[in-house]
Formats: sequence, structure tokens, C-alpha cells
Amino acid sequence: MKDIHPIILCGGSGSRLWPVSRVQSPKQFHAMNGPGSLSFFQATVQRHRAAGFARPTVVTSVQHSHTVARQLEALQCDARVICEPMTRNTGPAVLAAAIEVASEDPEALLLIAPSDHVIEGDLNRSILEMRTPATAGRIVMFGIPPRYAETGYGYLVDGGSEPGQDGLRRVKRFVEKPPSAEAQRLIDTEHAFWASGLSLMTASTLIKDMRRYDEATYHTVFSAVDQGERSGAMLTLHPPSFRRAADAPTEKLIFEHSDRVCMAVLDVGWDDVGCWTAMHAVNRSDPQGNVLLGDVLAVETENAFVRADKRLVAVVGLSDVIVVDTPDAILVTQRGRCQDVRRIVHALKADERPEAVAPLAKEYHWGQTTRLMRSGRFDMSVIKINPGASIKIDSMPGRQLIAIGGSLQVFDGQQRRDLGMGERLVMPPIGRTSLTNTQNDPVEALLVTVALPMEDEIGLGAVQNA
Repeated sequence: MKDIHPIILCGGSGSRLWPVSRVQSPKQFHAMNGPGSLSFFQATVQRHRAAGFARPTVVTSVQHSHTVARQLEALQCDARVICEPMTRNTGPAVLAAAIEVASEDPEALLLIAPSDHVIEGDLNRSILEMRTPATAGRIVMFGIPPRYAETGYGYLVDGGSEPGQDGLRRVKRFVEKPPSAEAQRLIDTEHAFWASGLSLMTASTLIKDMRRYDEATYHTVFSAVDQGERSGAMLTLHPPSFRRAADAPTEKLIFEHSDRVCMAVLDVGWDDVGCWTAMHAVNRSDPQGNVLLGDVLAVETENAFVRADKRLVAVVGLSDVIVVDTPDAILVTQRGRCQDVRRIVHALKADERPEAVAPLAKEYHWGQTTRLMRSGRFDMSVIKINPGASIKIDSMPGRQLIAIGGSLQVFDGQQRRDLGMGERLVMPPIGRTSLTNTQNDPVEALLVTVALPMEDEIGLGAVQNA
């Protein structure tokens, strides 16, 4: 029996987990259980590094490609990476992966796997048991027995057993994120299951059905793969072609129409951790039902989820609340209302607030930048440069650099020098200054800009790759 190719999707923004998850730093790349633990994405990769599975194919956005590469390197995992130049939902993403894998083996088995779920139990056993029907041309979706009437999940309505197919059920219909009353009715009267987002089929099956149900998207994605830019194991899809693809999930483009679809029920612990209430549920609570992460002091508080970042968060006399603290934003809401957090994100985007897009700390392949302070025409930020990495910074009047951890090699276009710990460099008013870390450990520097030009957004925008 053939090995299964995991197709790991990690292009979402996770707006319901704001303010930790943001457009430029989405949920799947954050640690599942605090600093030092695997990210959701890494846990997904590790889950399928087992017998019966081939190397993974990761589909992500161009802006997150360096984060994917860095987290894969930390796992010492060889993977194929497909980069989307713009978001087009899961349908085109899955098709691009299928076309790429099919170029080597059209009948390869594909496991479509979201990268931001928490799963406990022997998932791989259940998936491997479905190789036979998938090889025969079926699209096997995996359902989860519902624990409650969740409004943030899609549902698969059971259509009865498949004759001659042990363990398979028919799918009568799909229901996408129903209101509470409808979700409860589905569970009570129609024997419905949560849609896990996991599915198994051959590459040729998916490609044929996409061509059958959305031929235009089939052709645009095929062109995006064919004309894409390749660099080693990384493929960046051709932007003009990919832009024309339908912006829709695989369920809408294929699964809801195909007569190949069936369902297998999973006996595992599963949660897509789509909101802070779910995050409370998957963490171990204290005797009062509280989940307290970080430096938190809770007095006469019950059934609360409180997450502190770098400062003390104190909660007194509250119950059923969620408090999430980050350096530039704090979320306070009731448990059960976390699905509405996306409304805050939409409002921030409408007002063009930076808190919707990026955290104060930004990751790059060469290191990290963290804004410490911004006031009027003054900006102070810390730059962390990885060993062997170089960057270039635009010079401007009033800009200074202070080495605060290790030493840097500096070149301002005329003179090359070493900047030792505690030493200051007044940058020239024009041109670009190169910074290189020749040390074996990351080096930090404080970048201070006074009299910041009004047209410059944040000062850190001048930091660029060498």
C-alpha cells in the first residue's frame, strides 16, 4: 500500500485568537503550550512523521515562507513548500499541492491536514485504515462526534452506512457554521458530526473533480504551478495566474458536489482551537476551573482563562472571563463570546490600525525586530540579527544604533568597523548602513530614530534584507 503524502495547510490568519494571532503572525506558528513548546504547525508536521507517510508538502503564504522554513529546520524535517502570492482559501491551495505531487505520481494518496488543530489519540491508525477506499477513488472526509452545539464548526450530516465499505458513512449534506439552535437540532435529530478539516483522496481524484466542477480554477492553478518560481524544494506560485483562481474552500468547490465523498468517524480528541474558549478547554485548569498562563494573580475568580505576556495581570472577583495580554493590546471578553472577537479585528482593519496586522515583535529569516516605543516623531526598536546574517538599514537624520548584546560589523558605504557592546553609531544622513553578525550567537542592537519623517510609518520599515 502506498505511503500517504500529508498536505499541510497553514495560510489562515486566526482572527478569533487576536491579539496573539495576527495577519503577519497567525495562530499556527505560535507555541501550543507556552514558550519552548512546539507550534501548532510543528505539532502537525510531527504527527505524520511515521510509518505509512511520505515527506510533507506545506502550503503557506509568501510572507510566512521564512517562518515555515525556520520551524521546519528546527524539526530537521525535509518538506516541499508551496508559497501562495495571495490568499485564495483552501480550494486552490489544495489543488496546487495535488498538481505538484501528481507530477511525480498521479495516484499518490493525499491527506489534507489543517495546521492549527489540537489532536490527541491514534489519528494515524484511523487514516491509514482508509487507504483502500481512497485508492479506489473515494474522497474520505473525517468526522468528529460532537461534544456540544458548536457554532464555529462545519457539520457533516450522516447519510447512513456505505454498502460493502466497512467503517464508511455516506454524507447526506454539509452545514457550514450553523447558529446555536440549528447546531443543536443537527446533533439531536440528524446524527451530524463536526467536520474535522481532514480528508484523504488520490491526487488524480482531486484534480479530476476540480476540473469537473470548476474548470476555470483548474486551469488557473495549473498555470500558477507550471509558471511558478522554483528554488530548491520551494515553489512560489505564479501571481497573475493564481490571482484568477476562485477564492473558496475545497468543500464549496468540490466536496459538496462530488458523488465520491464519504465519511469516516474519528475516535480521537480533537479541537480546532478556533477561539479563546477552546483554548481554555484544551489546557489543564486549577480546582477553580481557571487556566492561568504567565504571571497571573487571580483572587475569587472562577472558570477564567487569563494569559499574561511580560507583566503581571491581576484578576479579582470575576467568573467566566477571558483576558489575553500582549505588549500592545489587551482582550477582555466573556467565555462563550469568543467567536465575536473577529468583529474587533474587522473594526481594527477598517480603521487601518496596525494592531490588526502585526505584533510589536516581527520575525524575519535573518532575525527579529521589536518596537519598544513610538511617540510622535520618535521611534525606539530592538533588532536581533542571527549568526552569519546581514541586513541593511536606510540612513536618515537623527538615527542612531547602539550594540546591546555582542558586537556587529558595520559598513556605512565608506568605512568598515566593529561596533562593540555599549558602543554607539550615529548613522550618516543618507545612504544605507550594512550590519553583519559574525558571532556564533544572535546579536541585539537598539535602533533609535529622532525626528522621524512624517511619511515614514514606523521606522522599522527601513530594515531590509541584505
